[in-house]
Amino acid sequence: MYEKITDDLDALLEILPPHISEPLCNQQDYSELLEVVIDLGRQPETRYLTREVILSSKEISQEDINYIVSRISAFGDDNRAGIERTLHRISAIRNRKGTIIGLTCRVGRAIFGTITIIEDLIQSGKSILLMGAPGIGKTTMLREVARVLAEKKRVVIVDTSNEIAGDGDIPHPAIGHARRMQVRTPTMQHAVMIEAVENHMPEVIVIDEIGTELEAMAARTIAERGVQLIATAHGNTLNNLIMNPTLADLIGGIQTVTLGDEEAKRRHTQKSILERKAPPTFDIVIEIHSLNNVSVHRDVASVVDNILRGEAISAEVRQMDNAGKLKTEVSAPAITSKRNKSSEKASKKLYSFGLSRNRLEQVIEQMQLPLAMVSDLKEADFLITSKNYYRRKPPTLKYAETANIPIYVIKSNSSHQMEQCFASIYGSDIMSKAMNEAEQAIEQVISKGKAIELSPQNAYIRRMQHQLAEQFDLATRSIGQDPHRRVSVFKNSKR
Repeated sequence: MYEKITDDLDALLEILPPHISEPLCNQQDYSELLEVVIDLGRQPETRYLTREVILSSKEISQEDINYIVSRISAFGDDNRAGIERTLHRISAIRNRKGTIIGLTCRVGRAIFGTITIIEDLIQSGKSILLMGAPGIGKTTMLREVARVLAEKKRVVIVDTSNEIAGDGDIPHPAIGHARRMQVRTPTMQHAVMIEAVENHMPEVIVIDEIGTELEAMAARTIAERGVQLIATAHGNTLNNLIMNPTLADLIGGIQTVTLGDEEAKRRHTQKSILERKAPPTFDIVIEIHSLNNVSVHRDVASVVDNILRGEAISAEVRQMDNAGKLKTEVSAPAITSKRNKSSEKASKKLYSFGLSRNRLEQVIEQMQLPLAMVSDLKEADFLITSKNYYRRKPPTLKYAETANIPIYVIKSNSSHQMEQCFASIYGSDIMSKAMNEAEQAIEQVISKGKAIELSPQNAYIRRMQHQLAEQFDLATRSIGQDPHRRVSVFKNSKR
């Protein structure tokens, strides 16, 4: 279904020392090769989609690292370099003195046909945001988007790390007729985005990895000028953007609104609610699960409003089979917020003091807890705070004690501490059952060597299962999509 333009693997092999490149040449499944990992004092290894392989018993020396560095371009402020006229990316790890002691050589590929699954949306002229896990293929898709649109429109790529159009001043042929603007330092990406609009009259701007508030503001400016914007952002789903205060402006921004008593009763909500501040920068959000499987949110404004109101949302799920046939269906409506009517009766109301509200809400969502955050202590069923604030006993905490509102104290304002606290309050039986299942699976994998999939669990329990398997030197990975996402346990291929 897909046609590879080039891997340029020969160029990557040429920069590696012989004791690394020679065994790499003998490896199979080049199509699944992701990266070569080189760390000082450790054995070199390659990473594939489903396995990792040690390339040599010889440990990496400083001479090996210098050998590679001398054969690639200079590293930028983002500690990334490349090989001229290829799509490969070499990222550096430095010590405190600035000396390079580790390299990640990531294979860059140009592939035709990756946007067939969403080409109608790309050609619609609407601004589109692509989201997905690292390594899922966002940049590969973005490169193909630029090439296809450049056949009929003026396309400018803002290429911060030269990851879209490759290293060097001459862009890789994978971007077709699109023009590429390089960015001297990542902190200037937002300025180059504006410069592209003002100086080069593009009809489409393509950007990889919007990650800062300034870049989000620049994206809004571009969209408001009528230029089609195709970009990627950090995060796997639309919900991630809502929980991210830095990037929330991409979907309109989130604000807290206090309602009057009558209005709150009419809406059947709390007095403090979340609402969207402005129109979204992007008309469409596409969540990439794989190159063959995506979820499309066509009307971002309506979807965000429904999420904030705790109403059910559905997405357009698109799947491409091996024959290139596209199958489209609407996913079953899902409740994405704990602030919905059906859960209000069963949920407890939580008031936080001195802790990150966004972090708490993210943990609550990941652990799928029947909890609602409230802004009025009088409405709360219990309060959570940090040890530092509890010791000071401010008036809020004194009032909670006087009103007999239970207080839970955690050591620090970290997601891990929050997870431990909620785990002690909720689901101890569920946790115990899930960990027992993991222990039995580990015993079977060790004795029989056959991979075993565990029952679907929330993100917190899956993390505990991953950590338990690692203690027995077994490999794990999470597979499937929520609410059916689960852990697979199997023997480590490196042993």
